[in-house]
This record gives sequence, C-alpha cells and structure tokens, in this order.
Amino acid sequence: MSALFDFKAFLTVVLLTICTCTYVKLKAPSILAEKTGFRGLFWKGARIGERLSPWVGIGCFVMGCTVLFF
Repeated sequence: MSALFDFKAFLTVVLLTICTCTYVKLKAPSILAEKTGFRGLFWKGARIGERLSPWVGIGCFVMGCTVLFF
C-alpha cells in the first residue's frame, strides 16, 4: 500500500524526511540554502527538525517502537 493512504506509513515518511533534512543541513548547509521552490520544502523540514528537535526525537523513538513491536 502507498504511504499516502496508510496514516502510519505517512507519519513514518514525514518523520524520516524531517530527520534527513536536518542531518543534511548540519553536514552541508549550502545544499538547503534555497528557501523557495521544491528545495524550500526540504529547508522547511530542516527548520522543523532544528526547532522541535526534542519532539522529533521522541516521535522517532515512538515510531521505532511501533515498527518493532506492532
């Protein structure tokens, strides 16, 4: 099933995208320097990951537990 139709898979994709964008911005900030267009979505994901990092971390931990145990 596509991640667009399964809510659990959609949340997993969103969390992994936020975590990946934040990591890329920390390692190579010039890649996500553009704030508009298609790359702007990834810049916004990195910004969410930077500002809400404790909540994103908790979300990733909960997501990992649900993938392992449910």
